[in-house]
Amino acid sequence: MGYQKTIKNPISCSGIGLHSGGKVRLTLKPAPIGAGIIFRRVDLPDHPAIPARIENLINVNYATSLCLGDVQIQTVEHLMAAFAGLGVDNIVVELDAAEVPIMDGSAAPFIYLLHEAGIEVQSQTRYYLRIKKSIKVGDDDKFAMLSPANEFRISYNLDFNHHLLKNQRASLVCSEEVFTNKLARARTFGFLDEVMELRKNGLAKGGSLDNAVVIGRYNILNEGLRFSEEFVYHKIVDSIGDLYLLGYPLLGHLMAHKAGHSLHSELTRQIVKQPDKWELVSGVAYRAQLQQQKRFTVYPQLQRANALFQRRAVV
Repeated sequence: MGYQKTIKNPISCSGIGLHSGGKVRLTLKPAPIGAGIIFRRVDLPDHPAIPARIENLINVNYATSLCLGDVQIQTVEHLMAAFAGLGVDNIVVELDAAEVPIMDGSAAPFIYLLHEAGIEVQSQTRYYLRIKKSIKVGDDDKFAMLSPANEFRISYNLDFNHHLLKNQRASLVCSEEVFTNKLARARTFGFLDEVMELRKNGLAKGGSLDNAVVIGRYNILNEGLRFSEEFVYHKIVDSIGDLYLLGYPLLGHLMAHKAGHSLHSELTRQIVKQPDKWELVSGVAYRAQLQQQKRFTVYPQLQRANALFQRRAVV
């Protein structure tokens, strides 16, 4: 966790855009230290680039999209979440259309691409944005809040007016292992009546049961879920991708209730506006601090084992 990362080799894939329905070719390329995440439209003259930063964020109703001047990139959240999940700091994303391909509706195909390309550790430390004071957006009904923590923990509560999506909760520490093995395969989802309305408005043209979980009035139209927590896990994936527009990995506890792209993005904006509530810490120094703490920690299970040993010795 101490140093910046990129990928070793370029790698490409093709898919369709969720909203455009058009074919898209995506290529990931290594980037130098400090470059950040750069999206590039290779289908346009001069191949204009858009840094993946909060100041370039636009429309977040049904997807997270970026804009710089007249150039747009849509539906970046799953790819951004994959970068965050594997700790990729510097990378170039080339696209020959205005939308990142939806693939199977999850972050898992992008995790596969990154593993195939190979992760390369670079020679400069990465910095973490550590929350010092709580920051909250929303109200009592719907909110997203970041509080101080020595890790990136997410506690998410999903609650829709539908019997299949009532009060789903998950709380976890977002490590690389957790993201890869638990979160990445969770697919995007939507209600059938909303999908039909989106299509009337020229959106979701590429959506199908192959790349989204579609929920009818009484049941799920797909053959089934990948796991019971798939809905809430996908919301967590979206939040990870949206918050990575800060440009730094987080150390803090995200607590969200009935949130979505809009609140994730507003929280990200508020973090930037309130620099007194966070600090940047060196990944190398932070790792050394954690190792020092572990060295002098007496874990509860060791305490219990020692007490049991002592009782047996007395007997």
